[in-house]
Amino acid sequence: MANFKGHALPGSFFLIVGLWWSVKYPLKYFQQKQKNSRLQYYHQRLEIIEAATRTLFSVIGILAEQFVPDGPHFHLYHENHWNKLMNWQHSTMYLFFAVSGITDMLTYLVTHVPLGMDRLLMAVAAFTEGFLFYYHVHNRPPLDQHIHLLLVFILFGGSVSIFLEVIFRDNIVLELFRTSLVIHQGTWFWQIGFVLFPPFGTPEWDQEDETNIMFITMCFCWHYLVALCIVATNYSLVYCLLTRMKRHGGEIIGIQKLKSDHTYQTTLLSGSDEE
Repeated sequence: MANFKGHALPGSFFLIVGLWWSVKYPLKYFQQKQKNSRLQYYHQRLEIIEAATRTLFSVIGILAEQFVPDGPHFHLYHENHWNKLMNWQHSTMYLFFAVSGITDMLTYLVTHVPLGMDRLLMAVAAFTEGFLFYYHVHNRPPLDQHIHLLLVFILFGGSVSIFLEVIFRDNIVLELFRTSLVIHQGTWFWQIGFVLFPPFGTPEWDQEDETNIMFITMCFCWHYLVALCIVATNYSLVYCLLTRMKRHGGEIIGIQKLKSDHTYQTTLLSGSDEE
């Protein structure tokens, strides 16, 4: 959708997923040393729920692109010409992410799916989105082209990072890097919407002004700095929370142990008095 909502919708999807990952991966990293079968069971359930949610987001995105009032309604060719190819490109992007989500679910539900296939399909989805956006902005004003091509750097960088996870699975550095890029992508979709389709009656940007292009490039770097700060903050909060819970749990165990020792000593003394 070539409007503000059409950029806010995917931006919100990516932000939700990125924020969830910024909590999930530190939690998984700090707990992976505990070989607890119950924790592993809950982790698998969460992975399936997350994959189902991402698939649902993708399906919502496809339907939104196809059935907006001026959408193609799944008609690719109409009256001897291609019909609403921009909407079809967005739908294709969502389609690959839906395939990635389904593959994630199958990884945990079906035993014979090769380990790493989920990361491979996610890398393909990110690459496909970048590939589509690279050819998405021809014959547009300079600022429009530039702000979309900046998004391509996130997507191609993310696809390489995710592909490395096929080989180095459960690597916390790669997972946090992917998380920061997903958050960056989400915020940048919102930024594109505010620049190209200003809401609330705000003035439109001059898309031919080179200083606007310079500012947007600098703003792109600020967005990634914010994404890094979010990841670092959530990582620290998870660490502090788990440390506090562990300390509190140790204190409770210590108190219970002291009480049991005291009871045992009392019993021995009572027995000796009776003698």
